Amino acid sequence: MPARAVVLLSGGLDSSTVLAIALSKGREACALTVDYGQRHRKEVDAAKRVAKHYRVRDHKVLTLDLAAIGGSALTDKSRDVPEERTLDEIGRGIPATYVPARNTILLGLALGYAESIDADEIYIAANILDSSGYPDCRPEFYDAFRQVARLGTKRGVEGRPVHIHTPLIRMTKADIVRTGAKLGVPFELTWSCYQGRAKACGVCDSCQLRLKGFREAGLEDPIPYERPPPKR
Repeated sequence: MPARAVVLLSGGLDSSTVLAIALSKGREACALTVDYGQRHRKEVDAAKRVAKHYRVRDHKVLTLDLAAIGGSALTDKSRDVPEERTLDEIGRGIPATYVPARNTILLGLALGYAESIDADEIYIAANILDSSGYPDCRPEFYDAFRQVARLGTKRGVEGRPVHIHTPLIRMTKADIVRTGAKLGVPFELTWSCYQGRAKACGVCDSCQLRLKGFREAGLEDPIPYERPPPKR
């Protein structure tokens, strides 16, 4: 019987690739998407499309109102999403799109879900390279959370801790695109833009990093953009 895994699926390029990786390893994947009060529902809808494409065993969408806490341009519409930053600027500092403790919260939910269905693993699309400086995307954070999973759960105390996998942690965005392409990820179903308009904006940090990844991988991004940034 294949090992069961919970895959945190946001609907973006990275998490969709992680789902494909888990499936390629023969895992019985259960997808978990968290509608946490972000600016739009397009990525949640994208997650549903991707989960349906892969016919995952189960896809749960949990609602959690982090907008009530605020503190991020992704949960507070009165704050502007940064646009047209240079790639050097994107790589420096913690941006306004950082959601306070988001990955800690998401991992906690995934850990609870994993225990409830006796899953052995959690997959999350954290990435330290080509990222926007999020502190909860660093390898040391995941090392620490593995200790949390071992010490703070029934499975952990019984010697069967839920293993946390970060297969993209040291990949460039181009590496992720190449990996996804090799595994047949339906990029056209995914959504990475911080905005929720009919087309991806092309100029927020997430769009720029995604476009950079496709460009460096020598592939064309199949989703439509309002205004792709100039090649740099």
